[in-house]
Amino acid sequence: MQLTEFLNIEPPVIQAPMAGVQGSELTIAVSNAGGLGSLPCGMLSLDAMRTELERITAATDKPYNVNFFCHQQPEPDAERESRWRAALLPYYEELGIDSENIPEGAARVPFSAQAADLLAEFKPAVVSFHFGLPTPELLTRVKAWGAKVLSSATTVAEARWLEANGADGIIAQGLEAGGHRGMFLSDDLTTQAGTLALLPQIVSAVDIPVIAAGGIADAQGVSSVITLGAAGAQVGTAYMLCPEAKTSAVHRKILSDGAAHHTAVTNLFSGRPARGIVNRVMQELGPLSDLPPVFPFASTAIGPLRAASESAGKADFTPLWAGQNVSGCQEISAAKLTRLLVSEL
Repeated sequence: MQLTEFLNIEPPVIQAPMAGVQGSELTIAVSNAGGLGSLPCGMLSLDAMRTELERITAATDKPYNVNFFCHQQPEPDAERESRWRAALLPYYEELGIDSENIPEGAARVPFSAQAADLLAEFKPAVVSFHFGLPTPELLTRVKAWGAKVLSSATTVAEARWLEANGADGIIAQGLEAGGHRGMFLSDDLTTQAGTLALLPQIVSAVDIPVIAAGGIADAQGVSSVITLGAAGAQVGTAYMLCPEAKTSAVHRKILSDGAAHHTAVTNLFSGRPARGIVNRVMQELGPLSDLPPVFPFASTAIGPLRAASESAGKADFTPLWAGQNVSGCQEISAAKLTRLLVSEL
């Protein structure tokens, strides 16, 4: 089944939810162009989520997707947090930051009953998840208003698990994809495959629609994954230079030059593996390290370094999320990019 039938969209393109570089403006633009715009909600308070959903529903009557993390929230580990801050201390001193006044806590929270209550007022057509699925009770609540549920799979085993546990569609996330790996059955990065290897295996293994994600940046890429059996394509990085995105000035600059082609999977910014453009802190501490606290606690201590660096026009401590293929990034409207992505279908 193609996305045009499954999600009632045309063209068969989902704009990947990209927390930190977008809000409702990009969601609206893509949905109004016929694709499926997505709103990342994992870092939004309930009040901020309501505001964004009100903006979306006021600006479009088209389907849209809301996306959440559904990780198990771990207990804080004071010893590991202390080691992480000690590793960052030379950077605090370099940038004149008082490390004693940096708060603790987590910016990313998993899907909750309170979020489900809020969504029920708006009844979005699609709700997607990263890191598996929420509890059966929460999943039942989401499906009660007729929402289609999508979730990311990075292996065939994860795809089968998602199908068996209530997902309506699967996003096959190849290793090329920018941002957080959706892996949830294993933390072994050697299990991760590229999109063109992963996609046909998942298509063969499940009986629900499969959406390809990772390294898809242009019309040829979209056409190729559909030929391999995908119901459609999810595209993220290519939208990051669109005026409707909230990509920071330092991030936009790097996406526009040659440095953006060097990416790596790192856990320094959040505690979980995620692909971003290599920068100073990734070169000096990682990119993969046993120093950061587990997800989602790592980001709190590195946040002040990011703010100080960006204020000086640098991206030394910024999570520069991007996939391996930045060739599709263009400073054009999201609507025009959405149409270009399907120009070879």
